[in-house]
Amino acid sequence: MLLTVLLSLNAKCKKSSSSGTVNPPVTPNPNGPVVQYWLTYGDKSKLLEKQLGTLTFNNSAAALPLTVEVDSAQQFQQVDGYGYTLTGGSAYLINKLAAGTKASLLNELFTSSGNGIGISYLRVSIGASDLSQEVFSYNDLPAGETDLSLSKFNLSKDTVDLIPLLKEILAINPAIKIMGSPWSAPVWMKTNNSSIGGSLKPEYYSVYAQYFVKYMQAMKAKGITIDAITVQNEPQHGGNNPSMVMSAAEQADFIKNHLGPAFRDAGINTKIIVWDHNCDNPGYPLAILNDAAAKPFVDGSAFHLYAGDISALSTVRNAHPDKNIYFTEQWTGAAGSFDGDLKWHIKNVMIGSMRNWAKVALEWNLANDGGYRPHTPGGCTECKGALTLDGAINRNVSYYIVGHLSKFVPAGSVRISSTNAGNISTVAFVTPAGNKVLIALNENAAALNFNIKYKAQTVTATLSAGAVATYVW
Repeated sequence: MLLTVLLSLNAKCKKSSSSGTVNPPVTPNPNGPVVQYWLTYGDKSKLLEKQLGTLTFNNSAAALPLTVEVDSAQQFQQVDGYGYTLTGGSAYLINKLAAGTKASLLNELFTSSGNGIGISYLRVSIGASDLSQEVFSYNDLPAGETDLSLSKFNLSKDTVDLIPLLKEILAINPAIKIMGSPWSAPVWMKTNNSSIGGSLKPEYYSVYAQYFVKYMQAMKAKGITIDAITVQNEPQHGGNNPSMVMSAAEQADFIKNHLGPAFRDAGINTKIIVWDHNCDNPGYPLAILNDAAAKPFVDGSAFHLYAGDISALSTVRNAHPDKNIYFTEQWTGAAGSFDGDLKWHIKNVMIGSMRNWAKVALEWNLANDGGYRPHTPGGCTECKGALTLDGAINRNVSYYIVGHLSKFVPAGSVRISSTNAGNISTVAFVTPAGNKVLIALNENAAALNFNIKYKAQTVTATLSAGAVATYVW
């Protein structure tokens, strides 16, 4: 059902029967904001579709049991951006597109004008992720060899697809922020000499810290600034390929005695972010932030939601309100449904993370082919990208999940107060340009009428079952 609004009626110009003159038009509520809105339906009949009509706030909306109140005077965290992980496999597939198709797609992804969705934040893997074509680090050596000076460090694997594509993206949006996350240290630094599992040997903590330094410097030399890094992707999941296990005590030790001082001494301002794993263990980041020697080097904590509850973000933030919160990964899978994934991810990842202090909300991989490739041996075989690139460009559910915010909420926006109303879940922002943006999800099994109230004026809407709307005024 289309979203409707109780509009104040503009009187049409009519000729007077007595004089033949034209009566002046009536313009009620001249100060009421005009609202534009975009919709996505679970049945795909509308996909981030701008509606032709506009809504107008007024003083005469009908009384309804559901009212969402937006208050721009109550402000919370500033937003850094929305987007995806640009995996090595994603870069490879995008680079395979014909030049004109690729250029059009990149403009669609990284600008917000027209049909663009305005991605403003990317995560990349430091070395391979499980959605790379092969497993690699930047310091791979024959078995039994070590390289304590890192003289053989090089970015060669990333210079084929990832770095050239990042340069093209930066040419479109120079302000985009990039986060780096390692899936594993070089295998010669690990306790099991394997890309899967194992831990970082304590004797290589300082060498691995310099590995990060070299990565920042090498990327900078390529014209790419890494705004933030997480110390380890999913440090309590050692079964992926690649992967590495790191306890909270080990991560605190690595940060306070090695990585933090190494960044400081090298003049690197890249943010250091801890955890980067599920919401079921807020004790892990809290243990690091409670370490008085580690905390000064830490910008904040990052989360995924494959386990636990999104409220864990607030648990950590409330304990350390001087530290930032990030949401860095959530995948949509081959077996998922469009409508089910749309509702769950909008509620938990986009609305949920933002209402729990996240500065960033990222879905997982940007692109895959029709067989959910590329991936490493043992890597994810069901991760569905925002795009399927397989002879055509197919936009999947996470494209719209992210687009409902990334297109309208640029970096520098600030979350403002918005109430939920029954089965209508919301989050709201004020942008640097002063626009107010409200994202609303109807979790109900039937359409719902509800009011949106802002500064004592109201607009009335109907939102279909399972639908997502973005309102801008």
